[in-house]
Amino acid sequence: MTGRTVRTQVEKSAETRRRIMEATVRLLQWQGYSRLTTPAIAKEADVSRGALTHHYATKEDVVVAAVEYQLKEAIETTRRYVEQNADKDISVDEIIDYLWRLMADGLFYVTLEWLPEMRHNALFKTRLIPVVQGFHSSLNEIWAIISRRYHADPRQAEVVLNATMCLFRGMVAQTIVRKDTEYFDELLSFWRQLLRQMFANGLGIDISACSTREERS
Repeated sequence: MTGRTVRTQVEKSAETRRRIMEATVRLLQWQGYSRLTTPAIAKEADVSRGALTHHYATKEDVVVAAVEYQLKEAIETTRRYVEQNADKDISVDEIIDYLWRLMADGLFYVTLEWLPEMRHNALFKTRLIPVVQGFHSSLNEIWAIISRRYHADPRQAEVVLNATMCLFRGMVAQTIVRKDTEYFDELLSFWRQLLRQMFANGLGIDISACSTREERS
């Protein structure tokens, strides 16, 4: 077997896994975790059942791989955004809009499907925690851009980022029961204005008045 043949087989295997993971992400968003089946994944990915089970023995295995794939894609996308804008005069509004698109374009809808399983399945949770933490770290990198621009305290900027992401998670969840673009646009406009004012004033968050990480846990 030649080196090129080996590489070709590796490439084909990687392509099969990619198709399976992308199909799983789509089905999680379209159908949900409880309705997801391995036959449906194989059909959506246009691979045989045997090919799917060769790479992933169980539904849980393929979901873990798919979530890892989606979050790592989001991490890479965010880090490219950071690199492209590190030396630019990027505004608070632009970062808010980027983060909203990141969450609302499917990422958090899929998250809403696997979070309940993570809550009740310890092994599933253990397998996903590291990649979730990597995603959060990439978000901290993007927020560092704006904190440097406004000479804001990085810890205070991190608190603002976390509050922003919590707001967006709640907003995305609410879109399930409320189809009202104007309503969500008003919330985004309010948040942009609030953060512009906060950063213009150096944030001024009294971190010492907040509970410590240990107390919060």
